Amino acid sequence: MLHDAAAFRFVGGRVSVDFTATHGLRWRDPGVERIPAPADLARWFIAAGLTDSTVPDSASTLRGAHELREALYRLMRGRVLGAPVDRRAVEVVNRWAAKAPPAVQLTADGKAKRHGAPTAGSLLALVARDGVDLLGGPHADRLRECASHTCTLLYLDTSRAGSRRWCAMQVCGSRDKMTRYRRRATAR
Repeated sequence: MLHDAAAFRFVGGRVSVDFTATHGLRWRDPGVERIPAPADLARWFIAAGLTDSTVPDSASTLRGAHELREALYRLMRGRVLGAPVDRRAVEVVNRWAAKAPPAVQLTADGKAKRHGAPTAGSLLALVARDGVDLLGGPHADRLRECASHTCTLLYLDTSRAGSRRWCAMQVCGSRDKMTRYRRRATAR
């Protein structure tokens, strides 16, 4: 199965984990930047389901988004590897999480709806708060890194046994299984 390396990935299981996937193929130098421009960040907000309209964005907000993304990635990957907590990353995530998220209200039909037009900053605050909730909650031990040698995506393992190995079976899992099959066939 072929896929566009620059396409957004939503295999993380949480919005904060999916946000870390906006920088892919980290093992390559420089990797794949999936939100290189403010307009791409606005597209990601829509694709992630955080808003249904384009949010005005700026270069400075994009720099802040990249900083938040990398801080979340360092904290989540550190958790996966059992590394000491990166204090600088904690400061960045906490600074964003302290900002006001988009306001929500309950509609007449009993559903939650965002009130007014969210800003890029308020949506990033929402992402940061999700990261705080995940890293500080009971599911942090279910964070994983894809077992594929050509993938660096993180994901939340929600499998019953907690033994999921790949970010997505359709791409990395299938590729790994095919590689092992070919090795066995060649060895025969």
